[in-house]
Amino acid sequence: MRGEVLRLCFPMRLCLSLPFAAAPYRALSGWQAASGQAARKITENARKSLASLKREHPRLEPTLAIIQAHNAPLVQEMNKNFAEEVGLRVINVCLPEDSSKDEIVNEILRLNEDPNVQGLALDLPESLCSSKILNAVKPEKDVDGLSDINLGRLVRGEDSDYFVSPTAGAVMELLEDLDGKTVLLVGIDGALGSSLQCLLQRRGAITASCLWKSPGLQSKLHHADVVVAGSPKPDSVPKSWLKPGTTIINCSPDLLSEKHSYDQKNSNTTENAVCSLAVAMRMQNMVKNTERWIQSQQLRKWDLHCLKLQPLSPVPSDIEISRAQSPKAVDVLAKEIGLLTDEIEIYGQTKAKVRLSLLERLKDQPDGKYVLVAGITPTPLGEGKSTVTIGLVQALTAHLNINSFACLRQPSQGPTFGVKGGAAGGGYAQVIPMEEFNLHLTGDIHAITAANNLLAAAIDARILHESTQSDKALYNRLVPVVKGVRGFSSIQLARLRRLGINKTDPETLTEEEISRFVRLDIDPSTITWQRVVDTNDRFLRKITVGQANTEKGFVRQAQFDIAVASEIMAILALTTSLKDMKERLGKIVVANDKKGEPVTAEDLGVTGALAVLMKDAIKPTLMQTLEGTPVFVHAGPFANIAHGNSSILADKIALKLVGEKGFVVTEAGFGADIGMEKFFNIKCRASGLVPSVVVLVATVRALKMHGGGPSVSAGAPLKKEYTEENLQLVADGCCNLQKQIQITQLFGVPVVVALNVFKTDSPAEVDLVCEIAKQSGAFDAVPCSHWSDGGRGAVKLAQAVEKAANQKSSFKYLYSLELPIAEKIKVIAQKVYGAKDIELSPAAQSQIDRYTRQGFGKLPICMAKTHLSLSHQPERKGVPTGFILPISDVRASIGAGFIYPLVGTCLKHGRKYFLTRGVPGVQETVSL
Repeated sequence: MRGEVLRLCFPMRLCLSLPFAAAPYRALSGWQAASGQAARKITENARKSLASLKREHPRLEPTLAIIQAHNAPLVQEMNKNFAEEVGLRVINVCLPEDSSKDEIVNEILRLNEDPNVQGLALDLPESLCSSKILNAVKPEKDVDGLSDINLGRLVRGEDSDYFVSPTAGAVMELLEDLDGKTVLLVGIDGALGSSLQCLLQRRGAITASCLWKSPGLQSKLHHADVVVAGSPKPDSVPKSWLKPGTTIINCSPDLLSEKHSYDQKNSNTTENAVCSLAVAMRMQNMVKNTERWIQSQQLRKWDLHCLKLQPLSPVPSDIEISRAQSPKAVDVLAKEIGLLTDEIEIYGQTKAKVRLSLLERLKDQPDGKYVLVAGITPTPLGEGKSTVTIGLVQALTAHLNINSFACLRQPSQGPTFGVKGGAAGGGYAQVIPMEEFNLHLTGDIHAITAANNLLAAAIDARILHESTQSDKALYNRLVPVVKGVRGFSSIQLARLRRLGINKTDPETLTEEEISRFVRLDIDPSTITWQRVVDTNDRFLRKITVGQANTEKGFVRQAQFDIAVASEIMAILALTTSLKDMKERLGKIVVANDKKGEPVTAEDLGVTGALAVLMKDAIKPTLMQTLEGTPVFVHAGPFANIAHGNSSILADKIALKLVGEKGFVVTEAGFGADIGMEKFFNIKCRASGLVPSVVVLVATVRALKMHGGGPSVSAGAPLKKEYTEENLQLVADGCCNLQKQIQITQLFGVPVVVALNVFKTDSPAEVDLVCEIAKQSGAFDAVPCSHWSDGGRGAVKLAQAVEKAANQKSSFKYLYSLELPIAEKIKVIAQKVYGAKDIELSPAAQSQIDRYTRQGFGKLPICMAKTHLSLSHQPERKGVPTGFILPISDVRASIGAGFIYPLVGTCLKHGRKYFLTRGVPGVQETVSL
C-alpha cells in the first residue's frame, strides 16, 4: 500500500491526531509534550553513548548516508539538526526525482561498500520504494530496519541483531498500557505492518489490519481502541464510525511533504514534535549500529571454511596434489577473512589484489604475532622453509582454529624454468593453484621489468641527447612552449631547488643556470643500472648497445640482469605506501656525473612514470593453501644482493587481518645468517615491526653434510650416508644448528626449531637433533611431517610457536646505523659469520669512501655472499672459524635503502645469483 512503503522510507513522517474536531487542545498538547520529552531523552542518551565511543576511539567519525530522490528540505533539516545534536555526520545524497530504480540501487551498492559510511537510510517517493530497492541496503548498514533480513530477525526475537523501524518505534513509544486492547492497522502491511503487529502483540495487544476501503471497516473501527493509519482518513469514512476515546496515530507519508495542506484544526507544531521522535530513533539506531561496526572491526575469529585434505601414500607429485584440490573462489576467501568488496581486485577465480586502503580502515586494529621462518645453512637441495611456512599456517588455522596468514615471495621465471623449479611449497603444504603461483601471477614482475627498462632507456637517451644538442635545444625539449606558455613541472622545480636555483619562471633562468639544469653530464663508465629480463638467458650477460646508425656512434658495453635482481624489486618489498615507493624510486642512483656526484631517477625526470607502472604491483596478491587458508604473495627480491624477504605491505595488511591473537608467518631466503639477519637489520628497520618468534628449519640430511658427509649435488642420487642412520654424522653436524640458534639469540627473539622430517630419517636421529637443539637454547624443537600429512603434520610445531610467542621478547638490532660502513660490515662478519676480520679490496674501500662522502654512510648493510657456507667459501661446511672475509666490492641500492658489499668472488659483476626458496628437493645456482 501507498502509505506502508513510504512509511518505511520516511520514518519521521508520523503524527498524532484525535478523532473529534471538538477534542480539547489540552489533550493534544499532552501528546506533544510526551513525544517531545521522549525525543529529547532518546537524543541525549544517543549523544552520551556516542561520546563514550569517541573517547575510546578518538578518530571515530560515524557517518549516516541518506539517499533522497525528492524535494524535502524540512526532512533534510530535521535529520541534520538531530545528527548534529547527537554528534553524527550526515551525508545527503540527493538524486533527481526521475531517477530509475537501477540508478538508486547502484547508489545503494556504492554506499554499501564505502568503508567510511556506517549507516544507510532511504527517503524516496512511493514509486521507488520497491522490495528490490529496500533489500539492496546491506543489513549491516540498515539503520531504518528496511530489509527482509532485519524483519526476520525482529520476528524471531534476535534482540541483538535487528533494528526497530523508527516509525514503528515511535508508535510504540507513544502508546502505553496496551494489554488487552485492540489495535487496528489501517493501510499498513508489508514490513512495517509485520513489525508493528509483532511489537504490539509482545505488549499484550490484540491486532488486526485492513484497508480504508475494506468491507466491514465500520465494525472494525468501532471495536478498536487504537487506530494506526498509513494514510489520512478519507472523507467517505465518517468520524461517527470511531468510538469515543479512540486514539489515532497517523503515519501518512505526506505529513511533511511540501504538497501537504495542513488542517488548521491540527497543530503543525504537534505534528513536527511527533515526527521528531521518529528522527531521534533513527539517530539512536545509527549510534547502536556504530557500536556494532566498531565490534566488527575488532579481533574476531574468521568464519573460514577450510578445505579437506586426504593425503595419499606414497605422496604424489606436487602438481598432481595441486590439481586434485578444488580451491575456493578468491572472493569467498576474501569475505571470510574480513576484506570488503571494494578492497579487492579479482584476477580470475583464484587470485586477487588487495588495496592498501585496508590499512587505513584497520589502522586501530592491534597487530597479530609476527613469525619468521629461517633455516640452517642449506644443502644445494634446500631444506624446506617454504613448506614449513605453509604447513605451519595450515596447522594454525585449519587444525587449531587460530587466524593465520602466510606471506611469501613471488618466484622468478628464471629458476622456475631451471633445475630448481617453482616456489609454491611442496607435498601437502603448498599454495594453490601451483601454476598460477609460479607463472606470471598478477604481473608484478612484468611491471618491474617495464619500469626498470624504462629507466635504462632514459639513461642512454639522455646521454645521446646531451652529446648531440645545444643547451638551448635541450631546454626547449625539456621545457616546451605549450599554447604560448612555458612552465616547469613539479619534478623540474624540485631539480632546480636541488641545484640551488630558486626560480619558478622558465624565462628568468640565465644561460649558466639553463646549462646546469639541462645537463646531467652522466659518466658512461659509472652506469650501474642494467636492463633486466625474467629468463635465464646466458647470452645476455654482456651486450653492446648503441650500434644502430641513429645512435650516432654512442656505443657502450652493458648487460642484462634477471628481473627480480632489479633494485625496483627490492623497493617494492621495502616500501610502506605509494608515496614512499615514489620517493624511493626517485632516489635510485643510476650513475655518477663527471664530477663524481650521484645521478638519480629523479634527475632524469622519470619518477612519476616509474610509479605509474608500479601502481598495481604495490598491492599484495591474495591466494590460498591446500587447506584453504589465506596467503599473500608479494615481491621476490633475491637474498644475496637484496634482502630476500617478501613485502612489508603484505606483512602489515596480514597483521591487521589476523587480529591480536592471530599469526603472520613469513619466510627469509637462505640460511639464518643471510636472510634472517637482513630481515632484522633491514626489513624490520624499514617496517617498524617487531618479530615474535623465529622458526629455524633444519633437516637431518643437511646436518649430516655439516658433520662431514659427502657433497650433495642437485640432480645426483644421495649417497648412503644420507639414507642410512648415522648418529655420529648428525651429532657432528649439529654445530651448524647451534650456531644458527646463537645468531637468532643475538637479536633477542625466541627460536623454535622445526625439523623437516624425511622418510629416510630414523627416530633416533630425529630425537638426537631435537634434544641438542633444546640444549642449545631453542625454546622448543619439533619434528614435522607437513609435506606428507599437510597441516596435521605441523600441529605440534604450531603449538610450540604459539607458546613461544607468549614469551617476553627483547628484540634488538645487531648494529647502529651511525657506525661507519666498514664497521657495520665487520660486525656482521664477526658476530654472524664467525670471521676473524674483514679485508677490503682497494675498489671496495674506494666505493665506501665515495658513498660516505655522498651521504649514504648511515644505510644498513646487505651482505652478498654464498648461502652454502657461513664463510665465503661454499665448500667449508659446519662452523668455519678464523677466516678473513674478503670484500671485493661495495655497491649501493639507495632507493631500496641499503649498501651491499660483495663477498669473495661469488657475485662477480653482479651477474651470478645463488637462489634458495626453501622447497625440499632441488636448488641450483641461477645465472641470467
